[in-house]
Amino acid sequence: MPDSSRLALFLGAALVLLLVPGPAVLYVVTQSIGGGRRAGLASVAGIHTGTLVHVAAASVGLSALLASSALAFDVVKFAGAAYLVVVGLRRLAGRERLDPVDGAAVPRSHGSLYRQGIVVNVLNPKAALFFLAFLPQFVEPSRGAAWHQVLVLGLAFGALGFLTDGAYALVAGALGDVLRRSRAFAQAQRYLSGAVFVALGATAAFTGRVHAASP
Repeated sequence: MPDSSRLALFLGAALVLLLVPGPAVLYVVTQSIGGGRRAGLASVAGIHTGTLVHVAAASVGLSALLASSALAFDVVKFAGAAYLVVVGLRRLAGRERLDPVDGAAVPRSHGSLYRQGIVVNVLNPKAALFFLAFLPQFVEPSRGAAWHQVLVLGLAFGALGFLTDGAYALVAGALGDVLRRSRAFAQAQRYLSGAVFVALGATAAFTGRVHAASP
């Protein structure tokens, strides 16, 4: 375990990073506005289940392999980018089930949103590289096995992320409750969410490899 002062420093730095809106927050806010608070929280749960996958990978060194192998990195990068772009294009093209009354997309089940959140985060190479670059900065070799410290720090980061992203989901969901009463917004939300997915895919496609220093 890291000592208390180092752990406090880590939690402070992690909180600052999590509060700054990034791709995951943008995804959660979009789902929350479109589907409500429960849809947003289902997306948050999926995103941070994906976070647990990245934490486990970082703990056993798979993230290091991803960062050091150009082929492995590119496979994950382009698979994730393609998935996001396809989802976005399907929404922009209106390939989802539509409400027969106002033509808006029929809300997706919370289980479907949860699973999509997992895929979105697991196939995001920037998340894997973030954990590889950020977590080792707070590891102290003198205080035990590095993998154990990375696991503890990663779980703490995931718990904080669930709380902060959950707060974004609740606020955006409340705003969405108002916006969804507008027929114009109901018809336009698929264009908004589709554009967000395409943008996230483009961002993933242009992610470059990084090399983190050894702890």
